[in-house]
Amino acid sequence: MKAAVCFEKDKLTIDDVRLDAPRAQEVLVRMVACGVCHTDLSVLNGTVKMKLPCVLGHEGAGIVEEVGEGVTHVKKGDKVVLSWVAQCGECYYCRIQRPNLCVLGEKINASNRMPDGSTRLRKGEQDLNVFSALGALAEYAVVHARAAVRLPADAPLDKAALIGCAVATGVGAVFNTAEMPPGQTVAVFGAGGVGLNIIQGAVIAGAERIIAVDVHPKKLELAKVFGATDVVDAKAGDPVAAIRELTHGRGADYAYEAVGRKETIEQAYMCTRKAGTCVVVGVGSVKEQISLNVFVLPLFEKRLLGSWFGTADVHRDMPKLLGLYTQGKLKLDELVTTTYKLDQLDAAFADMQSGANARGVVLF
Repeated sequence: MKAAVCFEKDKLTIDDVRLDAPRAQEVLVRMVACGVCHTDLSVLNGTVKMKLPCVLGHEGAGIVEEVGEGVTHVKKGDKVVLSWVAQCGECYYCRIQRPNLCVLGEKINASNRMPDGSTRLRKGEQDLNVFSALGALAEYAVVHARAAVRLPADAPLDKAALIGCAVATGVGAVFNTAEMPPGQTVAVFGAGGVGLNIIQGAVIAGAERIIAVDVHPKKLELAKVFGATDVVDAKAGDPVAAIRELTHGRGADYAYEAVGRKETIEQAYMCTRKAGTCVVVGVGSVKEQISLNVFVLPLFEKRLLGSWFGTADVHRDMPKLLGLYTQGKLKLDELVTTTYKLDQLDAAFADMQSGANARGVVLF
């Protein structure tokens, strides 16, 4: 079968690979769609360190072809969306309702292999690592059963794939991580796939004002489509000053950072009002540190929160998100700007970097 493999930094290959059959507690999925996420690009360019060679793709949806021993929640023919954090439901973090921090999911993501350290993908005799043990940028995937979330039979998989990362992360940051009440003034740094979903999450939560910040004019226009009431071009001046001017000098009640850069995290914190909440959603480099003034940290009583995968409980949240789409409250059609074939992945990454897409989707 064909798969997108990163054999070395900055080198993407669409290659023929061999896929083993599913073992106990595993599921074989025929991929239908996979979103093109910036994190895949970060693996390719080395920003996110991962042992290579690695099959990319973690935002996918497809149809179950075969189930391994012990799998009962899905069967052949079921439509599923894949979760890049498998959630066991039994560990300490699952029991305290933080399954996004699941020990099983963490183990898988630390190695990009199955929990026992093995892989189901090979090129010749060479073992391949697999992004989040999903490898959704491939024609088929064998995944841990707890990473497969069953969807209704009428679910549109080309749209539902995006629930697997960008939508769950962005909307979840608003509802699950921040638990934001209605009537708030919100600033969102970064209007890419995750940022747009933070914006529409804020709309659904009843925000009064939503200020989108980015350096790409096309992304700022998309932010308006998803519900931003104001936009700030960070190239044109200091975004913190612009946000304070829009909020009568007070600052945003809630600020969300969806870029993963030191500068934007610090700006998001600075633009948050006293006793406000700053939520860091973007994944940055392990080499960077942020700087906060130790005097104002207690003085202003701001909350600084990290949000990993939107604090999602995937088996609860993903069907709910699809339900919001069905009700016309969640924009998925508008997220899919361009569709691609697997051999057009380089073009998809280029379009993402230029700001041309809200989300590109590879269709199989």
